[in-house]
Amino acid sequence: MSRRGSSPRKPKGPPPAPDVYVALLFVAVAALCVGCTLLGLELNVYDWKLPTSGG
Repeated sequence: MSRRGSSPRKPKGPPPAPDVYVALLFVAVAALCVGCTLLGLELNVYDWKLPTSGG
């Protein structure tokens, strides 16, 4: 069992800068949002309604 406070500490310094993979994550989220919005607009052309709960 390790003693309290004996865990290795992270070196102090500036946080790592965002790289290209972080940018690609933002691009992917933006594409999902745009795709969902366009799908909703397309479904409205056909008078599509969300199902309601109830019997």
